[in-house]
Amino acid sequence: MSRTGSPVDAKQRVRERVWGLLERRGAARFPGTRGRIPNFRGAEAAADRLAELPEWRQARAIKANPDAPQLPARARALEDGKRVYMAVPRLREPEPFVLLEPERIRVPARRAASIKGAAAAGRKVALTDVEAIDLIVCGSVAVGRRGARVGKGGGYSDLELALLAEAGLVDDRTAIVTTVHPLQILDERLPETAHDFRVDRIVTPDRVIRCRRRRRPPGILWGHLHDERVEAIPALRALRALRGPR
Repeated sequence: MSRTGSPVDAKQRVRERVWGLLERRGAARFPGTRGRIPNFRGAEAAADRLAELPEWRQARAIKANPDAPQLPARARALEDGKRVYMAVPRLREPEPFVLLEPERIRVPARRAASIKGAAAAGRKVALTDVEAIDLIVCGSVAVGRRGARVGKGGGYSDLELALLAEAGLVDDRTAIVTTVHPLQILDERLPETAHDFRVDRIVTPDRVIRCRRRRRPPGILWGHLHDERVEAIPALRALRALRGPR
């Protein structure tokens, strides 16, 4: 298959289409859409609706992406007494997650849950120090009604989930949700690869869509990773060293 017909190229076309749609319809807000998980009008209402889910109420430890549209969800988690794990940018440090503990935070939850605030209010932890995750909140550029999603293109959300699965910290019982604007939900089959995961719930400011076609890799798919990517991520290097040559 040529690159023009590859999933990578197809995903980028979806991104460009959704970023443009959000801009044209006035649904985007600072810091914009292109090249990122787009911040959207109504993100706070989506976080409130997310907090109504039983999966949320039962969760004690949450892993959340650090992007702007999920800031209200991260802040709400801290306000609700939940421990929040956020990945270090590009997983580039030996301690690849930042842990926010509500009982230790001395600033407003929204400030602590921001990228800058988490660096000051949280503490970095190694993969071996992460507890079992009850709920994953992820960002999306686009999502289909069956749960397939398209992220911003770096592949780090997939790697973060794969690392946690490899360590036995998430399993089939761990719910995965995304908060999005309704314009980000597409009535089409989105391109997927073997290392992509699907979400279980799509949450908008107005509704919750329950996805029935669960899909998630059981761990790291080493054959999908170039040596350069492994060498750039200390946690992957360590896991490969433990795994040994095969």
